[in-house]
Amino acid sequence: MKTIDASNMHYRDLNAVVDAESLKEKNLIIKNVYGQRYIGRGLSCGIKMSVYGVAGNDMASYMNGAELEVFGNAQDALGNTMNGGKVVVHGNAGDTLGYAMRGGQIYVEGNVGYRVGIHMKEYNDMKPIIVVGGKAGDFLGEYMAGGVILVLGLNLDKDEDIIGRFCATGMHGGVIYLREKQDPYKFGKEASKVKLEDSDISFLKKQIGVYSKEFNKDLKHININSFSKYLAINKNPYANMYCVY
Repeated sequence: MKTIDASNMHYRDLNAVVDAESLKEKNLIIKNVYGQRYIGRGLSCGIKMSVYGVAGNDMASYMNGAELEVFGNAQDALGNTMNGGKVVVHGNAGDTLGYAMRGGQIYVEGNVGYRVGIHMKEYNDMKPIIVVGGKAGDFLGEYMAGGVILVLGLNLDKDEDIIGRFCATGMHGGVIYLREKQDPYKFGKEASKVKLEDSDISFLKKQIGVYSKEFNKDLKHININSFSKYLAINKNPYANMYCVY
């Protein structure tokens, strides 16, 4: 196991060290991270990394199967165009988390910012999953084309909503699960609430179990039937915007 001290390191220097060390050592620890960008970008299967501090923008972008665990917060664009692997954040994360995410899983213990899951997509067995323990900001699942977003709404005040406005605006694929009933005005016209099926119940139980294990939380009090499921009304709403030859 290799420990890297990121104190006073420029993000390019830090990522160069990570690239070099990942060729020799599959278990890495990075300490004293203070916003350095692109940590873990493009890392492949078999590499496990623990990050202590505040991870900067675009962490795990284009990641191809590595496992990253952040003991702190993460800034914007975590998991940008991520292909596979797993990211666990013991804190909060910023805007555009999971932008164009194509595979893998991201688990955030606390809250996330705006436009989380924008342009998420899936193909065959590549089905990305985002699980948020707290709440999400406006435009959750905007233009979502695949994958799954699950928001648990844990540890919020009574006057706090688990989502902002314009949820699922432009959505044309994938699934969004939200705990407790949500006001219809918060959603874009492209999404509709549908009934939970047995497969949804199984999926929710599994993902809540993973979240509980990753963050050492007892969530037996959660009523699975309290979740709402949202799907896209139209699977190809933008066909008239493209030329056909």
